Amino acid sequence: MRKYLFLALTSTLVFGAACTAKPQQAAQQESDYRPTATVKDIMDSLVDPGSDVLWDSVETIVTDEEWKNVRNHAIMLLEATNLLLVPGRHVAKPGEKADDPKVELAPEQIETLINQDRAAWIKFAHGLQDATMESMKAIEKKDPEGLLNTGDGIDKACENCHLKYWYPNEAKNQQQTQ
Repeated sequence: MRKYLFLALTSTLVFGAACTAKPQQAAQQESDYRPTATVKDIMDSLVDPGSDVLWDSVETIVTDEEWKNVRNHAIMLLEATNLLLVPGRHVAKPGEKADDPKVELAPEQIETLINQDRAAWIKFAHGLQDATMESMKAIEKKDPEGLLNTGDGIDKACENCHLKYWYPNEAKNQQQTQ
């Protein structure tokens, strides 16, 4: 009788452990990230406004408050590069079209290109972050000329990425004319 009771108890414990292991495994496999915004959303709400403030500020920045505003936008741009790299983020909402289909690829095509070469996507995002860090150094020094000189790096980082993903046909045309 003890033998049967022991077997029943052991079976219950093993079965119970197996049942509780699956939810724990599922919880461990769940991503830490919950992307809600698309790449397009991040570009429109963080990257474009952040870079515009940096580019436009050189002519008007004078006070400490203005430097603080420019610094805040640089931080916004820096962190946007990390947001672009969150796994599972889509380029656009389902059904969303390119702003100019004659020039830009469709969002689905862009997302396919990114997924086919994730390492290049990461490199481009890091390139934008590196260029923005150069601007941040000038901002920290309150150096308008230094900030002006770093603007081209941000522009180039953006353009390199866009030539690969958004309008690669333009990149091909540029290479053919050179």
